[in-house]
Amino acid sequence: MNDETAATGPLKGIRVVEMGQLIAGPFCGQLMGDFGAEVIKVEPPGIGDPMREWGQQKKDGRPLWWSVIARNKKSLTLDLRQPEGQEIARQVIAKSDVLIENFRPGTLEKWGMDYATLSKLNPRLVMIRVSGYGQTGPYAKRPGYGQIGEAMGGLRYVIGDPDRVPARAGISIGDSLAATYACLGGIMALYAREKTGRGQVVDSAIYEAVLAMMESLVIEYDQTGYIRERTGSILPGIAPSNIYAAKDGALVMISGNQDSVFKRLSKAMDQPELATDPRFVDHTARGKNLALLDDIIGQWTKALMPDEILKRLEANDVPAGVAYRGPEMFADAQYKARQTIAKVAHPFFGEVAMQNVAPRMSETPGNIRWVGPELGSHNEAILSGLLKMSAAEIARLKQARII
Repeated sequence: MNDETAATGPLKGIRVVEMGQLIAGPFCGQLMGDFGAEVIKVEPPGIGDPMREWGQQKKDGRPLWWSVIARNKKSLTLDLRQPEGQEIARQVIAKSDVLIENFRPGTLEKWGMDYATLSKLNPRLVMIRVSGYGQTGPYAKRPGYGQIGEAMGGLRYVIGDPDRVPARAGISIGDSLAATYACLGGIMALYAREKTGRGQVVDSAIYEAVLAMMESLVIEYDQTGYIRERTGSILPGIAPSNIYAAKDGALVMISGNQDSVFKRLSKAMDQPELATDPRFVDHTARGKNLALLDDIIGQWTKALMPDEILKRLEANDVPAGVAYRGPEMFADAQYKARQTIAKVAHPFFGEVAMQNVAPRMSETPGNIRWVGPELGSHNEAILSGLLKMSAAEIARLKQARII
């Protein structure tokens, strides 16, 4: 499908201009597009968003990640460094509801697209700004990549084993968190606009988005001076709650730290006496003897295949699951039943699989209408349809490399 009329989500009828690049801005645009928004992605002519080349794997020379993060978007090429390109962008924004950008603060101002200017053209405009440190403060104009925000927000320090330097999450979680909060803020701003008739600026800083996820870290330091440290695969005092190796090496997560659940876990292990052992009899005792308990559970799991472990634990209502990779996701019955992985038509690969839209909505579900587009593939449709430009004018802009 390649028509926004195929959209089913609650944002159908909302037009979004995305000027972001890489992850922090574009993931916000992906979320809005997933739920029905018409997303016009503005990219530099000739090269496009660097995200087009990102990803650990390519097929036939084509990166795969682009198909996901740019899904449901239209590609419009504009040279925003040229005054005529800036003017066309302003015309598109004047007819839109949302502008997403994640340039270094001050860039849009330099291009004559600050909020004061744009809101005069379009008082209902919601501007979503994603950056490392936010739009204000002494760090605002510093380059702020996701991993720096993860460090400053406190996440990077607590990931990994205590005897090693901090590890990373394995994904660009800081960028994605900032984008998610940006999307949330944008939707709230659209809701507020229904009451006030006016748009506003949503300022999403990567380090603040990360900090927002850090649970009790701030209040615990404020009130007790406690500094959370790296603890590897465990949480101190919470047992059992760890990953244990099965007979074939598969990693099984078992969470049985609640007293009643631990009794059921002991029964599933055919070791009911553990539940009354003074070392494990309650939450406090298990926390003090965490390493010993983990060793006992680990000895049990390594004698069984993962399916047998899960079968026994499920029969006794003990929360457990295998640490999934791609193969397990594609084979899993729950994934299949809920279509958690979607199959989408691709112009070059025939059909591709990708994560489906989340969360689920009963009345206005989101959907994937097409994969990430080719660079500038919607130029004529947008310029002629939205801005009513003639074919001759579009040809001139192309000749001048404005588009």
